[in-house]
Amino acid sequence: QLQLVESGGGLVQPGGSLRLSCAASGFTLDSYAIGWFRQAPGKEREGVSCITSGGNTNYKDSVKGRFTISRDNAKNTVYLQMNSLKPEDTAIYYCATTSNYYYCSGLKFRNFGNWGQGTQVTVST
Repeated sequence: QLQLVESGGGLVQPGGSLRLSCAASGFTLDSYAIGWFRQAPGKEREGVSCITSGGNTNYKDSVKGRFTISRDNAKNTVYLQMNSLKPEDTAIYYCATTSNYYYCSGLKFRNFGNWGQGTQVTVST
């Protein structure tokens, strides 16, 4: 059974940091591009970042310079390091796969699959 499991979310003050993990079971991530998405209440799911199997990365403009995506194929895990967090980063964060690296550039959730259950990130005082 193919499964992605996100972890690492929590409550953090503005300016703080979190590192999210996306671990795969039942398959290996190394041949996939992996995307991170988020969904705030009442809003559509949006792409945050993506990393191809070759290590090329893409970021939503509002997180550039604050978030860093990386992958450890030996651990079958992708990470999202989030620094300088803002209240508007509050959302449920999901990871998902795509076998077409081209979709990393557009970050459209419709082009990704194998969604995890999500992890809540709350940025608040």
